[in-house]
Amino acid sequence: MTPPDHSLPSPPLDVTVRGSGPGLLLAHGAGGSIASNFGHVLGDLAEHHTLVGPHYPGAGGSPVATEPLNLDDLADQLVAAAIGAGRESFAVLGESLGCAVAVRIASRHPERVRALVLTAGFPVADPVLALAARLIKSAAAAGRWDDVARLAHLSCMSPTDLADVEPADLEAGVARTLAGIPPGMPDHFDLVSRVDVRADLGKLSAPTLVIAPTGDRLVLPQSSHRLAAGIPDATLIELPGAAHILSEADRATWLCHVREFLATVPA
Repeated sequence: MTPPDHSLPSPPLDVTVRGSGPGLLLAHGAGGSIASNFGHVLGDLAEHHTLVGPHYPGAGGSPVATEPLNLDDLADQLVAAAIGAGRESFAVLGESLGCAVAVRIASRHPERVRALVLTAGFPVADPVLALAARLIKSAAAAGRWDDVARLAHLSCMSPTDLADVEPADLEAGVARTLAGIPPGMPDHFDLVSRVDVRADLGKLSAPTLVIAPTGDRLVLPQSSHRLAAGIPDATLIELPGAAHILSEADRATWLCHVREFLATVPA
């Protein structure tokens, strides 16, 4: 077993731990949380894994950062959370920004990472995501949280969702998004705008599954393709028509792919 790395930080992160079995470290997206990103499948995943779900600064119960977020520091904080939960090695499930966090974890701590599952991720912000991050930061700085919620909600819907949604349902969705915005969301999107893990990809050795929602309007599916193309022997799977935030049905399909992949990873 890999000995604990005492150089890792002991951050005051809010961490969700549940289940038993091999470790599964969860890295959520910008403006998200463990519940909002993984809530539909936490129970299923916990049946065969010990889930460790740290919240980034300013999300869940984690305090808001006092300085701009740093990808290396955030990666080390998540590793420290897993070790604190008794898991010296683990697979990492990343969503959106969490994919860059997962990649950096695997780059900095390769001896600990048994596998990677990267969903709706990006090695560097594409033009659509970069613009969204800029607008979210500027609107938040001006206190226009309604605009932040509207942009975030619309960006996380697929073209099919947008074509079929009723105006009242759209407004209700925006209201739910507004109510769920964590205080650290501007910091998260500031990190989104600065992330660049392109140089990490070719160094990775852990088995990797990349999942691309093809209806994603926030992170272009081509960004997931670039992740898969850059990581040696990565497997790419598409979720046809799926939005950036997976629906319950798409998450069920996602779960089948993830279970099948994780079953091939040695314990």
